[in-house]
Amino acid sequence: MKSLTSRRAALRAAFPATIPVMTGYLCLGMAYGVLMQSKGYGPLWSTLMSAVAFGGSMQFAAITLLTMAFDPFQAFFLAVMVNARHMFYGLSLLDKYKGLGWARIPLVYLLSDETFSLVSTLTPPEDVDRRRFYLYISLLDYAYWVAATALGGLLGNVITFNTEGMDFALTALFVVLFLEQWKKRESRPAGIIGVVCAAVSLAVFGAENLVIPAMVLVLISLLGGRKRLCT
Repeated sequence: MKSLTSRRAALRAAFPATIPVMTGYLCLGMAYGVLMQSKGYGPLWSTLMSAVAFGGSMQFAAITLLTMAFDPFQAFFLAVMVNARHMFYGLSLLDKYKGLGWARIPLVYLLSDETFSLVSTLTPPEDVDRRRFYLYISLLDYAYWVAATALGGLLGNVITFNTEGMDFALTALFVVLFLEQWKKRESRPAGIIGVVCAAVSLAVFGAENLVIPAMVLVLISLLGGRKRLCT
């Protein structure tokens, strides 16, 4: 009974914090499900992709990879580069997740941009178990994404409409994230570096091959700047 009460308290504390993520995932997840359906992949495949890969932006990028000649090296390298930011997320959460035992495994697997933003800024109430609080936030965000993907796949299967332009949802998401970061003065140099590196990569490698070179340039620039600041 005490364990059940503790779980309920953690869920009640975690759920309100995840409501903004739920609304965002509802739109993006449904868009992903509909896009997968439009490319010939039914709701089962899109839901399975969300449940297993849970890659967000990489899942949108994977739609193109699934509809072109398969290149395992390009797919692997693109996935690593797109999701490389999670390494930095994980490092910054070492203290938050310290001492959580077995829960660290699902917490690492379920980490996303939005979950990171919640976990990194929230502290559980004094009467709520810390491990359950963070775990419920991660599980709820994961459930929102998978459910929204399934709903989008089902709607795309029964409703026929022009899906042209829906893939811009991901671009719009990153534009919003960029604008939110731009509001913080200390984040602006990194934003400028990203824009310049993307422009250089576009000019040199073209629109079809700019992503990986741009991310490599960003990584080199940030590491080089950090080294100079530390010396």
